[in-house]
Amino acid sequence: MAVKYTKHYLDKLENLFAASDYVLRYEKGNFKSGYCVLRDTKIVIINKYFPIEGKINALIDIIAELDFNPQDFSEKSNQDFLRELRQTTLKF
Repeated sequence: MAVKYTKHYLDKLENLFAASDYVLRYEKGNFKSGYCVLRDTKIVIINKYFPIEGKINALIDIIAELDFNPQDFSEKSNQDFLRELRQTTLKF
């Protein structure tokens, strides 16, 4: 599975955050990398003015940084998507 820069793919990434302990928000701001992670409050903020490609790349970077575990997700679709994502894009 290669990264697809579509709204559907972005929705799947957003669903991972919705099913996790982290809150995903799109806000305007001056972020160097396009995102900000506030670990203590478990908030992920993405620059809302980023194009869809930038949002997807930022979310993939954050997922790698946070090291989500597929077993932490109750829905099988989220577990499978995270495993596929790890195999193709997340090299850890």
